[in-house]
Parts: sequence; C-alpha cells; structure tokens
Amino acid sequence: MSQPILTPPPLKNDCFALPPGAHWTPVGEAQALLQTRLRAITGQEVLPLSGALGRVLACDVHAQRANPPTANSAVDGYAVRGADLGEGVHRLPLAEGRSAAGAPYVGEVPGGQALRILTGAAVPGGVDTVILQEDVTLGSGEIAFHGPVKIGANLRRAGEDCEAGALILSKGRRLTPADLALLAATGHGQVQVYRRLRVGVLSTGDELVEAGQAAREDQIFDANRPMLLGLIAALGYEPVDLGTAPDDRARLEALFDDAATKADVILTSGGASAGDEDHVSALLQDSGALTLWRIAMKPGRPLALGVWKGTAVFGLPGNPVAAMVCALVFAAPALAQMAGQGWRWPEGQRLPAAFEKRKKAGRSEFLRARVRDGKVEVFPSEGSGRVSGLSWAEGLVYLPEEAMEITAGTPVYYISYRDFGLQI
Repeated sequence: MSQPILTPPPLKNDCFALPPGAHWTPVGEAQALLQTRLRAITGQEVLPLSGALGRVLACDVHAQRANPPTANSAVDGYAVRGADLGEGVHRLPLAEGRSAAGAPYVGEVPGGQALRILTGAAVPGGVDTVILQEDVTLGSGEIAFHGPVKIGANLRRAGEDCEAGALILSKGRRLTPADLALLAATGHGQVQVYRRLRVGVLSTGDELVEAGQAAREDQIFDANRPMLLGLIAALGYEPVDLGTAPDDRARLEALFDDAATKADVILTSGGASAGDEDHVSALLQDSGALTLWRIAMKPGRPLALGVWKGTAVFGLPGNPVAAMVCALVFAAPALAQMAGQGWRWPEGQRLPAAFEKRKKAGRSEFLRARVRDGKVEVFPSEGSGRVSGLSWAEGLVYLPEEAMEITAGTPVYYISYRDFGLQI
C-alpha cells in the first residue's frame, strides 16, 4: 500500500502568526473577563500611620475634624479689623500680648487696636485681617500703615482645606506619603487597610539553574523568578519565593500544595501551554479549574488561569520577555483588583514615534520602548529572547489589533513601567 503524499503548509517564518480556525482571544477581551471574575481576596487590618505607607484603604475615610481647625495667620504680621479701615495712613496702638502658634491670644482684641501675630497662630475675635510686617512701620507701642486693606488678607479660614466629616480619601486608594499627611492633619492616627497581598512566584523547567550556580551548556539561568519577585515588590505586594519546579507532575503538585498555604496568588512561568511537558496547565486541567487562553498578542501568547485549592494561579509564558509583558498587561491590573485597589489599567500617553514599523492586523503588539527628546524609541530587535531589551526599555509601546504603518512622527501609545504601578 502506497504512502499518502505529504503536503506541507505554506512557509510563514513567523512564530507569532495566528493559525486559521483557532480562537485567539483579544487582549481587551481577556482583560475584561479577568476584571469581571476577580475580586478583592485579602483580609483587613488597622494600622498606625507609621506602618500604612503603600497600603490600600479598605474603606472611605472622612475628616475627623476640620483642617485647619481654626482660622490662623499665613504670615508674620499684625492682626487688625479691616472693616474699620479705609484709605490713607492709619496709626493703631498695639494690644498687649501676641498670638503665636501653640500660644494663642486669649480673649478679643479691643476695637481700634492691632495685635502682633505670627505665622500659624490662631486669629482671635475682634480682627479679620493680617497686615504683613513688611508693610508696617513699628513705633513705640503702635504701628503705622497705608490703607485700604483687603479684608481677610493673609488668613487661612477654618476648614478651608477640608471641613469636618468631609470625604478625604476613597476606598481602594494606595496610600502615599502625602496621604499620610492628610490623614494626620484631620485627626487620624490609624487607618483600616487591606492586608498586603501575598504573591508567590514559581519557575518551572528541567533546563533551569539558579543564577550563580554551575550550568551545563544545555541549561539556562532562571531569569524569570528574580524578575517577577522584583516586579511584585515594586507593585507593593509581598513577594513569596516558591523556588523552581522540575518537569515532574508529582513534584509540581507538591509544590502547588505548599504554595497554596503560603500565598494568596501564584504566578508561574513556563509550562502554561499544551505541550507534552506543560505540566502547569495539565495539573490545573486535572483539577477542573483551568482557563487556557491563546492571547492574540506579541510577545506572550499562552496564558493559563486556574485555581489550586482555593488559590488563584496565573500561568505565564516561560520566555522572560513574554513573562514580563504578560505580567504587566494581565497580572498587574488583576493583582490590583485582588488587593482591593480595583482594576488598574494605565492611561499612558500619545507620543511621536522615533521608529518605523509595518504591522499586520489580527493581534496586539507590545514593543520594548523608552522616551528620548520627547519621542518614543523601540528596542532594535523584537526577538522575545532578548532579555537585554527589557532592561534597556523604560516602558512599552502598545499597538492595537488593526494593521498600521508607523513612520517617524506617527503618534503611538506609550506606557511607562511606572504607569503600570511599579514603584521604582
């Protein structure tokens, strides 16, 4: 019996080409599904302000008292009743005493007199305006100045920053140093926040060796784990190093069991596709909790999402460039939602390109990029094995699914690493 004649497919020379007949999930569709399926999963705790920096608010916060709590002087000068003063030169006797920050004047300033007042001092009754000391001639027990004066000048009114009971910070906000100042100024010594999300990072593959150790020529150093652990820390979460798993189903299952007790979320790299040695997706498939998406994007097509004993698992591609891009595009906004911050997709900015590229339709592309002289440069090679391009770059250029031809000056959508939420 003769063998059938084999007919090879057309040569594409493009490992990212989308094969016909298969469903490739657009980036926006995958993000929308994540956004609807995920929710905040961490508990809550009350922390003093000294330990709350970078934490996510678990509830709205209202001012416990007004800021400032009472009217006070914005300058060093003299408090007067401006409503009684018209044009011309005025000479007023000085009231006895003064008003200083922390040592207010007691009582009401007598009519027709001026009171020495210092910056931040409470404004007593009987006066409504402060004159700069530079605008005053000081004599023996009196001052002279020109009128008219602007009533209310150089005063901070009570509650002009915020009134007591006003909403000052909203649930889901990650606290900044400035937020801590606002909380303290309005009377808060502690705040209710979400517990810090614990994110475990696990690399898979027999070919991996710990950086710094001896390696055979057929082995590679594990670049993904330090990269992803650093990314998790830079996003403000608690990184949990889960080590490296060999291409062994039983060993990987044991590591997953251990990880589920240590982390709220697990990020794996490698083994997320459907090959013979892709044990991550196979294990999640066996557990009955797997979604395996073929994402229409470059770099980083396979993305496995699953649950292992109640713990969410993100299966990222094994290639470091693809792992980093997928972590930024999918894991970063998803982790923000799981940490109580809400879905966070960066706005980025439109900037002129300093490169040329012809892009086919059908997939989104993320190019390693940086901005110089107001224009966006991209890394010379789009090869997904070029780890140096991640270090060279300061962000990504996002090119949507449609075909486009980019020439010098074409506006492109640039997202810096900081825009993704990296605190670096």
